[in-house]
Amino acid sequence: MPDDLKLSIAKLVYGGEGLAYADGNTVFVPYVLPGEEVRAATRKKQKKLLWAELLEVTSPAKERDRPTCPHFQKCGGCHYQHISASEQLRLKKEILRETLSRLGGISWTGEIVEHTAAPYGYRNRAQWAVRGGMPRALGYFLPESSVVLPIDECPVLSPLLAQTFLKLQDMTRSGVLPSGVQEIEAFADSRDEKVALNMAFERFPKPASELTSAFHNALPQLESLLLLDQKKNKFELSGAGYLTQETDLYQYRVSHLSFFQVNRFLIEDLLKTVIANARGEQALDLYAGVGFFTLPLAKTFGKVVSVDANLAATRDLQANAELAKMAVTSHNEHAEAFLKKTKEKPDLVVLDPPRVGLGAPAAKDLAELGADEIVYLSCDPSTLARDLAVLTNSARKLKEIASPSHRYEITEMHLFDLFPQTFHIETLVRLRRVP
Repeated sequence: MPDDLKLSIAKLVYGGEGLAYADGNTVFVPYVLPGEEVRAATRKKQKKLLWAELLEVTSPAKERDRPTCPHFQKCGGCHYQHISASEQLRLKKEILRETLSRLGGISWTGEIVEHTAAPYGYRNRAQWAVRGGMPRALGYFLPESSVVLPIDECPVLSPLLAQTFLKLQDMTRSGVLPSGVQEIEAFADSRDEKVALNMAFERFPKPASELTSAFHNALPQLESLLLLDQKKNKFELSGAGYLTQETDLYQYRVSHLSFFQVNRFLIEDLLKTVIANARGEQALDLYAGVGFFTLPLAKTFGKVVSVDANLAATRDLQANAELAKMAVTSHNEHAEAFLKKTKEKPDLVVLDPPRVGLGAPAAKDLAELGADEIVYLSCDPSTLARDLAVLTNSARKLKEIASPSHRYEITEMHLFDLFPQTFHIETLVRLRRVP
């Protein structure tokens, strides 16, 4: 039987868990708030670290809220529905400051500008797994598990994605969904009027044309469908092959295998904040994707160079630049490899890496370019801390990396709450080269 723990929650840490102490052990427990008294059961132990399951909140914090979703604390997709939206934001800012200080030696005491929108109905993209066996159902994988939890609703989805999910769930439970489907990825356009699906099969149970007809007939808003037969490693496409995402001034073609920002409410605000007052002779856009930042940069810079390792995204970027009648020099390669060899001398560098961040060696290579300004958009504060330690040459920089010839100072920090109800933190840091 697992140990029964009585805990007092000291604080929240990045990852969605609360931190407490018991009998000389550090304990992590989810779905709690600082100051709460709880009962928990040990589920995993590693030396002096315990991971526990929440059993009961015996003394709740005044900030505790009623969850919206009936699947909260079961599916694992959301971590903070028990916390009010304003308190979520306050805690995220606290976690961000602590993480930057502890891991990167970055002591930022200035303002962290908040950017928020509606806390539900914001996601324009989602992935659903199909539970095998009977009864079949769509759902989400349980945390750290291959078990699929069937769900009936997901309030963070856009209205069109929620509607699409309900239809697909009905097809699955009624036996109409073709056999062999293992995973479905859906994304909606900026107007939430059209949807595209990526559907992975173990193997096609019928000819692709029959499968395509079945899904288009069932889903009137289906604009494009990409089917994958994993046994044959074969794709079948029907429809346009992309959706169009729009901002006030730009249109972006986003194909099935390309990335675009997930929060449909904050796209415009994010774009305007990143490119605010950006102008000069040359800009470099790393991890450029479909050109979300590249196109507006091309309007105010004499030359824009974009870099992305995703071939589908690079092709979308080229098509988007051509449609906008803008000249862009694009490179389909990893940003780290590009930084090692480039001779470009940009005035501004914009980068939006995945969770692994740049990495310390690439951060040093970035600093060596000597750009006047760097705008770093990060989705993980721990890797951001590591990279900023190199760029700012902070006292606790990684010892294996020699100091770059140029040093930067932070001038602005913004927190975009792109993923309300979750522990994820999107941070925009603006840096200026120190003369």
